[in-house]
Amino acid sequence: MRYPYSADNPAKILLLDDHAIVRQGLLMLINCQSELRVTNEAEDLEQALETCRKHEHDLAIVDMSLAGASGLEVVKQFKLLFPQMPILILSMHDEMVYAESALKLGAAGYLMKNMASNVLLSAIRKVLSGEHYLSERMHARMLNKMLGNAQLNSPVDTLSPAELEVLHMIGIGLGTSEIAEQLARSVKTIESHKANIKKKLKLESGNQLVMFAINMHASRAI
Repeated sequence: MRYPYSADNPAKILLLDDHAIVRQGLLMLINCQSELRVTNEAEDLEQALETCRKHEHDLAIVDMSLAGASGLEVVKQFKLLFPQMPILILSMHDEMVYAESALKLGAAGYLMKNMASNVLLSAIRKVLSGEHYLSERMHARMLNKMLGNAQLNSPVDTLSPAELEVLHMIGIGLGTSEIAEQLARSVKTIESHKANIKKKLKLESGNQLVMFAINMHASRAI
């Protein structure tokens, strides 16, 4: 696909991040590029949906962790309501856990926030060209999984996107009620996710689950 954007026809980009200073930094970086333009910003899912109903965008750059919703939930909502708009996830969370789930839900790319600015710009242009963006590390991991390299698989790979979100939140010290509030889910639903996680990870107690989640978070695996 020919890259269709230019200074006369810049790509219209939506930024969705609940940190104003992050949005400001991204806006300054992106708007320095002649063919890219941040046309709208949002700090939560509700605001983003309202903005997308009023304005067309060529790309949405979405943070993985938002107040009241996760990046995965945003991807699901956007692909349902605005299926033609590509989504690039920009996250502080390790791609080795979340990237594959995000792509399965419809995201066009996944990039970690510790990457250099030129990598972000390259990822933006690649997604705007109709391609997918993943780091070389994630490409290698997914290729090995396709080829059946069992050594790269782990019990964490069996968790659903919702279970991964819950595991991450346990790892940063949130309790069941806090997780339910953050994800806009019932306490019963979160308890069900926790039970499924324990079963899949072969953990016998809630304490073991907490320790597993904390250790995973400390090692930057989630």
